[in-house]
Amino acid sequence: MTDTVRGRDVRALRQRVETLQGRSARSPVGAWFREVDRVLLLIAMVLIAIGLVAVAAASPASAVRYSGGDVTVPPMMYFWRQAGWIALSFPVMIVVSMLPVTLARRLCLLGAAVLLLALMVTPFVGVEANGARRWINLGVGQFQPSEFLKPMFIVTTAWLLSLRAKDPQLPMLWVTGALTAVIAGCLMLQPDFGQTVIFCGVWAALLVIAGIPVRTMAILGAAGVGLIAAAYTFYGTARVRIDGFLFPDPASAATDSYQVDMAHAVLTAGGVVGTGPGGGRVKFKLPEAHTDYIFAVVGEEFGLIACAIIALIFLAIVVRVFVRLLDEEDAFKLLAAAGLALQFGAQALINMAVNVGIAPSKGMTLPFISYGGSSMIALSIGMGLLLAFTRRNPYLSRSPYGPQRWSAAK
Repeated sequence: MTDTVRGRDVRALRQRVETLQGRSARSPVGAWFREVDRVLLLIAMVLIAIGLVAVAAASPASAVRYSGGDVTVPPMMYFWRQAGWIALSFPVMIVVSMLPVTLARRLCLLGAAVLLLALMVTPFVGVEANGARRWINLGVGQFQPSEFLKPMFIVTTAWLLSLRAKDPQLPMLWVTGALTAVIAGCLMLQPDFGQTVIFCGVWAALLVIAGIPVRTMAILGAAGVGLIAAAYTFYGTARVRIDGFLFPDPASAATDSYQVDMAHAVLTAGGVVGTGPGGGRVKFKLPEAHTDYIFAVVGEEFGLIACAIIALIFLAIVVRVFVRLLDEEDAFKLLAAAGLALQFGAQALINMAVNVGIAPSKGMTLPFISYGGSSMIALSIGMGLLLAFTRRNPYLSRSPYGPQRWSAAK
């Protein structure tokens, strides 16, 4: 009898809320706007706006570098292209954020399977650039499977580990470990050491959040150290990168560490407040100014203060998501949202570490700020999923008859 009364009260409360909110609250867009984390959405929009300004600052330098002979690249070409990618990607982010959790999970599982197959064939049919095969040519353009696979992999891993919460006997640790190992192997064949670190790092973080025993994590940590040692011994690309960073050869330092050294020089050239928009000059000596080293261009033209603000914005994404997940009871949503937030934070941290010279070059873009179509669309999908998994009904959660208090009363 009590349950029946409470059920009527909940329905009456919902009807009252909808009446107060009007018809717009009952529409899909109105319901989405009521439930979405508007602070997180605003942070994403601020990052995208900062990225467009940063690409505008870096575009002339990259245009000069890629011009020569009969080829003349317009100074603002990368800016206008990035604006086009944003116009395409932002609606994708909004649409994905509107997906129901179940549908989003199923699409990610399907996408992970398709993209894993694409990743497997990339080392053999991919387009070679700078000694790596990371892109597949589709005729009308190129796309990087690993960029799109990251959010799909995180959601898939979160779902598999959430099954363990229902039945601890399921061997999901080994299933997700095998999946991660296959992806890491494909990435090392490209080679793409930076993406390998992201996949393995996020997997390890999800294991910790899922409550894997400390002893198991210690064993996995020791195995990880062993794999790094094996990569250094048997994987030439990793050995060259590590040796070049830790033990630079004075005879070849000018060429081996040119990018990292020049990025540091560009980053610090503007001082605390920068030279102002368009005032940078050292950036014209920097390779990949619009992609991997755009953080350095921001430092020259807008100062170290702007760089610190960008770092704090990425930190705000992680903190905001984890605070919002403090009372989350759904294991899948908890793991998926935490993993996606950590992906953004880890990728930004690696890119900034390379730009300031405390990590070797890895070809890692700065999320939403670096130029790139594949990167922008993939990151928009990831942010859309993050917004979808952190959606909440604020009126239901405030009700004394909400699911959490009701279950506690029982």
